[in-house]
Amino acid sequence: MTASSAFRLCDVVLDETIGRSTPDVEHERAVAIFDLLEDNSFEPIGHAGGPYRLKLSLIDQKLVFAIGTESGADVATHILSLTPFRRIVKDYFLICESYYEAIRSSTPSQIEAIDMGRRGIHNEGSQTLMDRLSGKIKMDFDTARRLFTLVCVLYWKG
Repeated sequence: MTASSAFRLCDVVLDETIGRSTPDVEHERAVAIFDLLEDNSFEPIGHAGGPYRLKLSLIDQKLVFAIGTESGADVATHILSLTPFRRIVKDYFLICESYYEAIRSSTPSQIEAIDMGRRGIHNEGSQTLMDRLSGKIKMDFDTARRLFTLVCVLYWKG
């Protein structure tokens, strides 16, 4: 097994505490998980290697990362307050609404400007996620972006 294949996610599960939503939201969650599993770098600090299974749940407004190996052995559990993400997610949803509205009625340069802002907020959320998991889970920025997308979809009501 190579180092890159040992330090990756092979499965992501949303616990029943996440709750189910509309078919559109469920589809977006499935796409976010698919994208994350397609390409990721995920290394719980101090663990010899996976691949890893990640179970996400919500407890008392906190996001729980329960990490296990592919064979089912427990690796670590990390609990993150969602408070640092609330403003970023709210701003991200607002700019996404503007973006989808602009697609219908704006010029290409206006759409591009809004999309640059959307990507900037998404990057901010991704960096916040990396910072909050620093010293616990090492990941590359692209993996953090995909995980942040999943966090956003957990908030989305459809």
